[in-house]
Amino acid sequence: MPFEPPQRLVRALGEVYPDVAAAWLGQLPVLAEEAVSRWKLTVERVQNPGGRSSLVVLVRQQDGSPAALKIAPEAAGPALERAALAHWNGWGAVQLLDGDAKAGELLLEHLHSEVSLRSLPEAKALLEAAGIVRRLWIEPPPDHPFETVAERTARQAAAMRRSADPELAPLVEAALAARDELTSSAAELLLLHGNFRQGKVLAGDRAPWLAVGPDPLVGERAYDLARLVRDRVEDLVASAGGASATRRRVNKLADSLDVDRARLHGWTLFRAVESGVRARAAGRHQDAELLLEFAGWL
Repeated sequence: MPFEPPQRLVRALGEVYPDVAAAWLGQLPVLAEEAVSRWKLTVERVQNPGGRSSLVVLVRQQDGSPAALKIAPEAAGPALERAALAHWNGWGAVQLLDGDAKAGELLLEHLHSEVSLRSLPEAKALLEAAGIVRRLWIEPPPDHPFETVAERTARQAAAMRRSADPELAPLVEAALAARDELTSSAAELLLLHGNFRQGKVLAGDRAPWLAVGPDPLVGERAYDLARLVRDRVEDLVASAGGASATRRRVNKLADSLDVDRARLHGWTLFRAVESGVRARAAGRHQDAELLLEFAGWL
């Protein structure tokens, strides 16, 4: 069976990892064939549209049980994802089935990829998301390999300064000032998902909902929660009361998870502006417009 990478994966890798994307995509069919053969898997289909940093193949193991084979370039951090999943050990997150896989590969518990929290009404989705992300916030393992929120956002801040258009200067400066203040006073060092949102929580059989696709790091909970605040941003921007709804969402999520409102507000601003500036630089103008309008409400 040919392992054709979905177009979303091709586009996203080219944008985020331009130096390695073409070479890795060229090797991908061979890498997938080798992994399937090594584990004696039966291939059902390639997940499409799939993820933005990895090929996901739905498979059957030797005993007939379903699983998902995930193959990613090293630049996308599969080793860090493996370390986080191993530490969570199925608690709130997809279960890692093979802890001794080849670099760049993960064999994962089968989840229902077509059913995420985005399939639920907004209020119910946010409630379920809050319950899942709370489980993920645990102490990291000793001598862990994860970077800190301060380290990751320092790189992002530098990129924002280089690529932002002059017309965005006030918004970018506000976001950078918020980041500087937040990193100067952070105290928590918990294991974070790093990319937590409704679309990263899928329906499962072992548990109703489980998180997938972490981009793990360590730091404070408010950083992790900030991405969830802007979920369904297109609906927020399209509604007449989007700005007030956003503020209510910040307060509701902060209060339900015992997170400081001001810190969640600040990280929501920084992460929205960073994503908007990056989208604009990549030519994704519609995404950038939505994100920057949302950030302007904060």
